[in-house]
Amino acid sequence: MLKMSFLCSCQKPLELRIKISTPVPPCCMLQAGLFLENGLIRGSQGSWHPVPDSGQQWKLTDLSGEGRPVTSTQKDPTDFDEKLGTSPGVWTGGEMANPVPSACCVVLAAVVVVYAQRHSQQDSHIQYERVGADVTMKCGSMDWDAAVTWTANGTDIDDSHLNGSYLILKNVDLTQSGQYSCYEGSSWHLKYQTYLRVGTPPKEPVLMCRSNNYPKGFYCSWHLPSPTYIPNSFNISVIHGTREMVCEKDIFPKNRCHIRYLQLFSTVKYKVTLTVTNALGKNSTSLTFDEFAIVKPDPPESVVAKPVPNNPRRLEVAWQNPSSWPDPESFPLKFFLRYRPLILDQWQHVELSDGTSHTITDAYAGKEYIIQVAAKDNDIGTWSDWSVAVHATPWTEEPKHLTTEAQITETTSTSTSSFVPPPTTKICDKGAVVGSGAVAVCWTAGLVLAAYGVLFI
Repeated sequence: MLKMSFLCSCQKPLELRIKISTPVPPCCMLQAGLFLENGLIRGSQGSWHPVPDSGQQWKLTDLSGEGRPVTSTQKDPTDFDEKLGTSPGVWTGGEMANPVPSACCVVLAAVVVVYAQRHSQQDSHIQYERVGADVTMKCGSMDWDAAVTWTANGTDIDDSHLNGSYLILKNVDLTQSGQYSCYEGSSWHLKYQTYLRVGTPPKEPVLMCRSNNYPKGFYCSWHLPSPTYIPNSFNISVIHGTREMVCEKDIFPKNRCHIRYLQLFSTVKYKVTLTVTNALGKNSTSLTFDEFAIVKPDPPESVVAKPVPNNPRRLEVAWQNPSSWPDPESFPLKFFLRYRPLILDQWQHVELSDGTSHTITDAYAGKEYIIQVAAKDNDIGTWSDWSVAVHATPWTEEPKHLTTEAQITETTSTSTSSFVPPPTTKICDKGAVVGSGAVAVCWTAGLVLAAYGVLFI
């Protein structure tokens, strides 16, 4: 960012603040009738001229009859102000352009953008330092005792970090990465600019090679055990005997490449070497193997498990060969199945030499099971990873409605009592009997009936 002031013949000066945040287009036509391209400027019919350097006067001599002096001076690194103006019209190529009150402002603002872009490209660079290092930055060609100001990401740095005009940073960490700028005295002329990247050299990379599509070829993938916080480059070489092979890098993922077999069933070993490099150091690792040792299929696909009707201890499991395995007829796979009920931690295993299905016959009735399958070439290589787990529960009989003994007794009692006819004659109806005499008669009748019952029992 630059802060620059311009003097121009104008009717009405105005204040314009511009923040440079995007690059200038390759070519643009200004309202004032000027063209900008690759740091050059010209009128619509004039010749090209370079953008003026700091402190120089420059005239647009291609403008008909009148050269407008333009003077530029640098000031502030963050933004810049211009007191600009314009005449009623600007001549271009002998013809008067349409009067534009702010044409001079537009022209000079564009000039400043181009200049700032060129200036930053020339003076700025990237500086890499290790975490924990002491960093010393020199302010360009300035003398040690020159008066300078340093900024970090636009913020002034305290003078306690300066040794003369040098900037001293002790025991830097990741948070101190950023853009550092040095300006001369109070004039704010930018003298030096760098982007500090704090990071670490790479540790030994992790390299893995595998053939999941035998006999077509194999691939190698890699990663770093810890981040470096700065850009890294990887170089991989594959040698088969005395012959160097090409490892074609995949578009995705980026940290992977693949090699096609040129000769099958070779007993000559492959050697793969991976080197990782960054600005702070480099590291490498290598693998040596034969083609059979790295054969490892992908897991079986489309695994399904379901109960067997009327069999409370059976589960049917089926799956498909991995789609990446190119020729299962010529290079058949065998499978390994494991299963267990969720209530237990111990797996049960079954190895199958052929086929893509199996019936579990010893399942616990009514218990949910978890099931997985792995694959391997019949003769070479290692087992695949386990497939995605599936769940299934053996068949269980639908529960029937059972009647308890108490319910049966209750039902019988209710049924028997329902056949007892209700009494048709009331022995003593309080509503029909009135007076104390009637009550006595009622009690007498009751006693007579009770005595009669005792005699005949």
